[in-house]
Order: sequence, then C-alpha cells, then structure tokens
Amino acid sequence: MADGLISMLLDRLASATYEYIGGGVKLVLNVKEDVEKFTGTLELIQAVLEDAEQRQVTEASVKIWLDKLKDISYQMVDVLDEWNTDILKQQVEKQEREQNALVPINKKVRFSSFSRCFCFGKVSRVILRRDIALKIKDLNHKLTEIYEERKNHRFLRKKLGIQQPQRPQTASYVNMSEIFGRENDKNLLIRKLLSGSSVEEVLIIPIIGMGGMGKTTLTQVAYNDDHVQAHFEIRKWVCVSDPFDEIKIAKDISGDCATSSNQLDYVLQRMSESIQGKRFLLVLDDVWTENRQKWELLKVPLMQNCAKGSIILVTTRKLEVANMMRATPNMINLEGLSDEYCLAIFNHMAFFDGDVDESKAFGDISKKIVRKCKGLPLAAKTLGSLMQNKRRMREWNDILNSKIWDIEKVEQEVFQPLFLSYYDLEPTIKCCLLYCATFPKDYIFEPDRLIELWMAQDYVISKRNKQKGTTGDVVFDSLVSRSFFQDFQKDLDTGTITGCKMHDIVHDFVKFLTKNECLIIDHGEETTSELKVLGDKVRHLTLRYVPEGSLPLFISSYNCKNLRTLATFKSKITTIDPNLILQLKCLRTLNLSGNSIKELPEEMGELIHLRHIDLSFNFDLEKLPDTICGLYNLSTLCLVHCSKLEKLPENMGNLINLKHLHVLGCGVLESFPKGIGRLTSLQTLDVCRCDGDKDEAFQIGDLRKLNLEGRLEIQAVGDATDKSEVEKAQLWDKKLFDLTVIFEEQTNSSSSVEILNALRPHPDLEFLTIFFHNGTTWPNWIPSLHNLRFLTVGSGTQCELWPFGKLEYLETLSIGGMNGVRKVGVEFLGLEDQTSLRIRSQQILFPKLKRLDFNCMWYWKEWEGVEEWTKEDSEITIMPCLSELRIQECTSLKALPDFVFKTPLQTLRIPESRGLIERYQEGNGEWAKISATNPNIRISREYF
Repeated sequence: MADGLISMLLDRLASATYEYIGGGVKLVLNVKEDVEKFTGTLELIQAVLEDAEQRQVTEASVKIWLDKLKDISYQMVDVLDEWNTDILKQQVEKQEREQNALVPINKKVRFSSFSRCFCFGKVSRVILRRDIALKIKDLNHKLTEIYEERKNHRFLRKKLGIQQPQRPQTASYVNMSEIFGRENDKNLLIRKLLSGSSVEEVLIIPIIGMGGMGKTTLTQVAYNDDHVQAHFEIRKWVCVSDPFDEIKIAKDISGDCATSSNQLDYVLQRMSESIQGKRFLLVLDDVWTENRQKWELLKVPLMQNCAKGSIILVTTRKLEVANMMRATPNMINLEGLSDEYCLAIFNHMAFFDGDVDESKAFGDISKKIVRKCKGLPLAAKTLGSLMQNKRRMREWNDILNSKIWDIEKVEQEVFQPLFLSYYDLEPTIKCCLLYCATFPKDYIFEPDRLIELWMAQDYVISKRNKQKGTTGDVVFDSLVSRSFFQDFQKDLDTGTITGCKMHDIVHDFVKFLTKNECLIIDHGEETTSELKVLGDKVRHLTLRYVPEGSLPLFISSYNCKNLRTLATFKSKITTIDPNLILQLKCLRTLNLSGNSIKELPEEMGELIHLRHIDLSFNFDLEKLPDTICGLYNLSTLCLVHCSKLEKLPENMGNLINLKHLHVLGCGVLESFPKGIGRLTSLQTLDVCRCDGDKDEAFQIGDLRKLNLEGRLEIQAVGDATDKSEVEKAQLWDKKLFDLTVIFEEQTNSSSSVEILNALRPHPDLEFLTIFFHNGTTWPNWIPSLHNLRFLTVGSGTQCELWPFGKLEYLETLSIGGMNGVRKVGVEFLGLEDQTSLRIRSQQILFPKLKRLDFNCMWYWKEWEGVEEWTKEDSEITIMPCLSELRIQECTSLKALPDFVFKTPLQTLRIPESRGLIERYQEGNGEWAKISATNPNIRISREYF
C-alpha cells in the first residue's frame, strides 16, 4: 500500500505551499522550503518502493522500514488536512458574510453556532499556521532519517529494473489422474475448438479466471484431447507471461528459436511460412498485455497465412485482454469447483494412492478444511499436499483452526499467483483493493458505496466522469476484470453490477498484506489481545456483533489513536462515549450503520479529517448534532432509512466539500435547510424534499447551484406549484440519468402539469418515474428524451396514455394505478388511428421494448387491437423485441390484442387478473391459438 499512499501524498504536496485568502492565492513562505525538501526526499524514496513492496513479504526488516515510511506519510497527510481545513473554514466564513449581506436584518440566520466547537478552538490562525509549519519541519527531519536507512537494504531503483516476481513456465503436458471436475468446461471448450472450421477468420477463445482457478489445466486437457489432436494439422503451446515479447513468441511458433536474428520482420516471415495454409491450434498461455499494437503485430501474419478453422486459445486473468483481442463473445469465464471436486483433489494429494481407510478417518475434518478453498483448485491441491505426512488429529485441527495466511506453504504456493496479479496493478488500485480487507468475508459490496469509501481515504477523486485523476468506476471495473470480485448481482433491466463478493482466498490474501493495519474483531473474542499488541499501528478497525450498549471503550484503552476507519457490522450500539470520539482524531470513515443509536455526541465536530459518515438503518436516530456542520472535509453523509430523523442541522450549507447526501427512506424528515443550496460540490442527492409552504426551507429552484449527476428523486410537498421556482432548478443542465418525481396525492392537476413541464430534465435521461401526477396531459418534453430506456408512471394519474411507441430506445415500460384509463387504443403504439396502417411507410412501434407492465388498472376494460395487421405483409412492425408482458391486478380486462401474440413474447404473467386467467388458462381454445403462434411462451399466474 505504501506506493499508493506516497503517490497520493505527492499529489497533495504539490499545492501545499499555497492558500486561498479572499479569492486570491498567497504563497506561504515559511513552509515552502520544508515542503519542497520533503517532496524531493519522498520522490527519491518512491524510486525504490516497488522493490521494497515486494521484499517486505519475506524480509521483516524491510517491512519495518516500510511501516515507518507509511507512518510518516500518514502524519504528513494529516498535517496537510489541517492546513486545508483552515482554508475551507475561511471560505465558509466568506460565504456567511456574503449571505448575511443579502438578507434583511430581521431575517438574518445565525450560521456559526458550531464555531466554538471547532477543533482549533480559540487558537489564533497565526499560531495555528506556526504549529503546522513546525510539524512539517519535524516530519521532514524524520523522513530524512528514513531515507538514510534505505542504504541498509540496498533497494533497486525503478530505472535499473526491478526483479519481477517469478512467473512459472508452463507446458502442454498434463497428468490426467490429477484432474477432477471441469467436465462441463472441458466439453464446452472442445466443442468450440472442433466447430471453429465454420468461422471464416481465425477464432480467438479467451479463458479467464483468477490465479489458481485452473485455466492452464483446462487448456492442457483440451489441447491433448484425441479429437482435437486429429482435427488440427499443427498445435503449438507458447507460455507468454509478462512482458509480451512478440519476437520470442514468433520464434516459439515457428520452432526457429535457435536463429540469432531478432529482426521482427524476419521472424514473422519465418512464423508465417511455418503455418502457411495449415489449420493450427495456438495456445498463448498466461497473457497479460493490453497493448493492441503488440498484439496486432503478431495476429495479422497469423490470420493471413493460416487455413480456415485455425484457432488461438488464450488464457488470462484480465478481461481487458479479451476486450483488446475483441474476443469476448467466445470467452469462457472459469468459476470455482464444487466442494465435492475440491475434496477429491485434496484427498488425492493428502493420501498416498488414495488410501480409503485413512481418508475416511479424517473425512469430517477434511471437508471442513476444504471449505477454506472456496472452489479454488490450487488451494485444495496445496492444502492436500500439506497434509501428506500428517496423521495426527491434532495436526489436522491445527490447520483447520489456523488463519490460512499463517500457513507458510499456502503463502508460497496459493498466494503466489495472487501476488502476480497484485503487482500488475497501479498504485492507486492496490490501495483500493487492500481497503477491502476492512470488510468481513462474504460481505456484499455495492460499487457506488465502495467507491465513496475509497474517496474518503483519498485513493480516488470521484465516482465517474472526471477528466483529472483516477475515477472510482475505472478502479472498480479494473478489479472486476482481474477476477478480484465474484458472485455478481446485476440489475435485471440494465445488467449493471449492483453487488458482488470477494473470493475467500482473495480476502485472505488482502488480509495477509494488511495484517498490521486492518483488523476485524468479533465482540467477545480473544482477538482484542491482537488489538492490544498492535495499538497505534492499526489504521482500519471493524467491530462485529457488538451487543446493545456503548461503542466499546477498549478502542481508546488500546491506544488506537491512528484509526482512519472505524466500522461496525451486525451490532446493536445505542450510545457513543464523547471521550472515545476525542481519541479518534485521525478518522476518515465512520460506519455505524445498522445500529440503534439515538443521537451522536457534540464532540463529533472535533473529527476534522472525517470524510464519510454512514448512519443508515439507525431506526432510532432522531437528530444530528449541529457540530457536524463544522466537518468541512465531509464528502459523504449516508442517512438511508433513519426513519425517526425529523430534520437536518440548519448549518448544513457549511459542509463545503459534501458530494453525496443519501436520505432515502427518511419518512418523517422535514424539508431540507435552505443552506443545502450552497453546496456546489454536491453530486448525489437521492431524495430532494421540496416544501413550497416554508419560505426558509430548501426549494426546487435551489437545485440550480448543485453539481448533481446520477440519480435524483423530487418529492413535491405542500404548495410547491410555482412554475418560475421550478424552472430555476435548470434540470436540463444536470447530468442526471435517473429522475423520479413524486407528488402529494392532493396536488391539483393543473399544478402537477405545470411543475412537470417546468422541470424538463437533461435530454440524455435514461430512467424516468412519475407518481401521483393528477394532470390530464403528459409533460411536453417526453418526445425530446431520445435516450429514455426505462419509464414508470402511475398512481392516480388521470391522463390518457401518451404514444409511447414513438420512444425509440424504450426497453421497459411500467404503467400502474391510472384510474382514468378505460381503453388502451392504437394511439398508445404511436398510430393516429386504424387508418394509419394503410399508409405505405415503414414504421417500427416500440422498436426496443423488452418488457411491458400494467399494474392495478382496475377500470381498464379494453386493449384495442390493430385491424388487418399481419407481421409478414405490413410495412409496420410492432414490438419486435418484446419478451415479457405483465398484467397484474387488472380485474376488468378480458382479452389481449392479437398483435401481442405476433411478437417474440416468452413470458405472460397475469396474476389477479381474473378475466385474462379464465381466457388464457392452459388447455382451452385460446391457449391452443397462442401456443401455435408462440410455441415457447410461458403463461404464469404468479407475480415473479
């Protein structure tokens, strides 16, 4: 983690000698020299960090040296934070003065009630700056000492070329007696290899999976299959590894390794001659490069000279490799083996000649040990070989009860492939990966929340769409593509990842790399002794199963003063001791979600470094302390489902760095403070509750200064009907892709129409939801939403259905509770009337629609068909992509239009729709008619 930390620190040091005062930039001369010296020394150290990071695993003295370096670096980051906080405070005070100057005297708001609790107290700014300057000077001296110590370790500098970790060479030979499982994967791969002759170009098949998953073994099995050998005239196995050397690879393919020439054109010609007109199978094992230019140099002559049916089989850990090769359609993603097959591997290695009696004797404990492998064949093989000479039950129990990273053989064999993947990461991505050690095993990561936590540690600067620096979504995608995450949960409509887990072995690996910095403690366990030993070395602490009562005080008694993360899981904490808070001055992240906390202590305002507070699912939380508004560095405040929280602190407008405010599910939350409209850094506001009845409350128009992107839910409360106020929001300038608008049920129809027309979102909007719109017309901007993919409308809406069939990118349409709808006519499809069919012009109605839902349409009686329309003869195409139709609790509807059954419909769900159930139940005449047209259709009376 040191290289990522140093990179981040150098970025911050670049602007450390400047401060912003009164809108101008002033050079702070008394620290300039020390900061420049510190930066220079750090850059010299950075040149040897790669070597130090690799050697710390096996050399304790190097690890101690790195720990000292990290400690100094963390301290410098904190000092810079103090400096920056003072600058932010000046900016807030300037805003307050400007705001008060615009407000009449009798209506002035007192903004600075929290300032007396600010961490610097009454210490003057002059003394503060002098104190910071002295800290920098002292840290500079300590860093110089660390730099001098480096000589004792004789580190290699980057420019001299660091010795890369040994990458094992592979060959095509395989011992079939050691292969267990993978039968389905083997059959799939062999089918692909033998069917490649139907493809004109060379077929590229990537096999992707994390290190130790068995990619090479599977390839060896297929490579040596009798049918595969007979099918190809030439077979070549090349272990590529890293770096990707196209000259060496070409020589290996041609078999001309002895040639002394390293001229690229010559070796490529020799390679081309060796495969001329022949059908070949080329295995490129262990490919890492994403360099398209290097790949094209090799691929072009291969494709131009081989015979039809030739195949290149690639094993890699990186999805980016398959993307670069443009081969993802043929990709095989290798998953873990079942416990049954892992046990077979384990027993094969542990018991000589498969001794049945011995394997039975240790059977139960073997199964428990194998569960540690979590489907990773290499782990099963390593643990099995570890047990070869152990025949005492005590020895087996020792292995079962030990942490996997404490077993030297596991570290050497199982972690080695993971080290290769780890060292291949950029410094920032390494930091983000290692931060995942703060979560327990089997934790479900939500990408957006994880990225916000990375931001809190300054590993990434934003979630997405920023020009400068590393963005969170790029980091997350990189870790996904390298198989560090698995068990993906995806949105059914969009296919985007909403959750994922980390493989247990990967989790053990990151815990191994962070064992002194990240600690997870289950309440009541003896592991608190570990915390006592590590003390101030622990930077990230996670507590689990804390019973009802106070946040444990042993955190402060064990001198955990350097914590940057404090998180709880599955706990029931009700109170927090103020004295404990005062011991945690370095905190960046405080995650107290899922507890039973009623209020936070005022001392929260002392945690000036705090960037992330998560209080979600604290159902008893009633208020937040005003002092929280002095946390100028706070970036994320998560209050999701704090159902008793009635209001936010008045001075929220002082949270000058707040980027993400999550208040979804805060049902009794009053209108927002007016000051939120001053938060120009705010990007995420999942719910905007606008009350037009309160002059001093946040209004819809106050959205205009916010830098919103992503999702937004607008709750129009009270008399929020002023069209000019709504237009001030200027949503058309906000890069929102998901907008929800919810009216109060009693909002009059003319008001809801005016509000919707005035809102007018960005034309790139993809998701739109409207509830309780009581108007008789639809928003006039719907036709301009050319990228709209998902639309949900309903609950009280009186207007007739808009011609949604004209929305060319719409994929899902859900309509519910529209009490004014009695008939759905052809206008819904986008036709003016039945005579439109006679117009000889090509039209596609609902060209992208995949799913159509109607819910709780109790007064809907008729769905008009399209007369004389036949799928084959008409110039008009209707719903060519429709696969699912749901009609739920539509009790008055008796029949569906014929055109529905001429679409590629796969699933028809009709729960609680009596008329449709009677008409389309399996076995009657209508069923026979439908099944004849759509033989694969499934009609269900279930909701899901």
